[in-house]
Amino acid sequence: MPNLEHPAYPAAALLHLESLVPCRESQVSMLLSIFGERQQFSFPSIFIYGHTSSGKTYVMQTLLNTLQLPHVFVNCVEYFSSRLLLEEILIQLQSCSSKTEQTSHVPCDTFNDFVRLFKQAVVSQELQDQTLYIVLDRAEQLREMEANILPAFLRLQELTDRNVTVVLLSEIVWELFRPNIGCFEPFTLYFPDYSIGHLQKILSQNHPPEYSADFYAAYINILLGVFYMVCRDLKELQHLAVLNFSKYCEPVVRGEANERDTRKLWKNIEPHLKKAMQTVYLREISSSQWERFQRDNGEPGQLKGLSAHTHVELPYYSKFLLIAAYLASYNPVRTDKRFFVKHHGKIRKTNFMKKHEKTSNHLLGPKPFPLDRLLAILYSIVDNRVAPTANIFSQITSLVTLQLLSVVGHNDQLDGPQYKCTVSLDFIRAIAR
Repeated sequence: MPNLEHPAYPAAALLHLESLVPCRESQVSMLLSIFGERQQFSFPSIFIYGHTSSGKTYVMQTLLNTLQLPHVFVNCVEYFSSRLLLEEILIQLQSCSSKTEQTSHVPCDTFNDFVRLFKQAVVSQELQDQTLYIVLDRAEQLREMEANILPAFLRLQELTDRNVTVVLLSEIVWELFRPNIGCFEPFTLYFPDYSIGHLQKILSQNHPPEYSADFYAAYINILLGVFYMVCRDLKELQHLAVLNFSKYCEPVVRGEANERDTRKLWKNIEPHLKKAMQTVYLREISSSQWERFQRDNGEPGQLKGLSAHTHVELPYYSKFLLIAAYLASYNPVRTDKRFFVKHHGKIRKTNFMKKHEKTSNHLLGPKPFPLDRLLAILYSIVDNRVAPTANIFSQITSLVTLQLLSVVGHNDQLDGPQYKCTVSLDFIRAIAR
């Protein structure tokens, strides 16, 4: 019995839609009940949120395309200003009808212009007798635009007096969107994360035709057993499943095992899955490189990625600044004289140490340090004389921008800024070499 039922849409289309959106039937059913029939006015604005790779964008695109509902789909990261966003909506609106093949650039500077041009476009495309859906993906970018953009989109149906519904897709909750002055509240719908059972079902659908479904499902079960605790991202898991399946099939291809010898297949692929754990999310090497690496039975240390080399190209003095920052973060202030002053005099040995200083500073994490201490250490570790010029200070700012240093505290502090070094010991060792 099909899970999706709606009197306004043919049963065959709904059955096809259900096969395309596995494990999201309840969310699609809720959206269909909100949309209603084509000619009915839907809710003015819908806010859909959930973690990354929870199916928000895919479900909306599949739903609108399968049922052939007139819609505009815009990514707010790509069209990052209000003018680009409004013009792109109008351009896509021109191509909603099959009668108009050509789309021209429509200048639109303000939201008032957008409302006027939107009304004209809806009439010219003969869309006034059915609901038009405007989907704004990565809608959190709207908060960076003018203050009137988000409230205006939420009540676009009222402003234009047209049958239009605005759908906002985001990874953050509505409470972080709501303006201080108040606005029209959208209908909110949550997309939960896929459970391990859902991931098993979705990933198992992509089995190669030359192998049985049970064989591929057993492979996916092994893959999720290894990666599920560190990776819940469906796209990343699909990438890993495609990359490592050929290694899983090797004993079957060579005739050493059949599809039911789960133990032999597991023993063959276990070391390769452990190596693949090093590249989860990083995508340090391409798919072809990873396949070549597996074929050559390489060791994990042979991976030519960022984490293997821990190497970043930096200007000359930026490298010394980063080393000085690391020393300032992990060495106590009282040791500076002993480490960095040549003629520091005789230092008396003392047996007392604070209780927390007996623990390794690397376990306690980086400590904040002031700018003058950073520069003092820099002057002592660089061989030649360094003048405190604007070039040095701009390189400190660049290190903060690259997130190799982080600023601690507020900018209005009277005693100057404080910093922390955020890189690892291996990173510093590679730069020091």
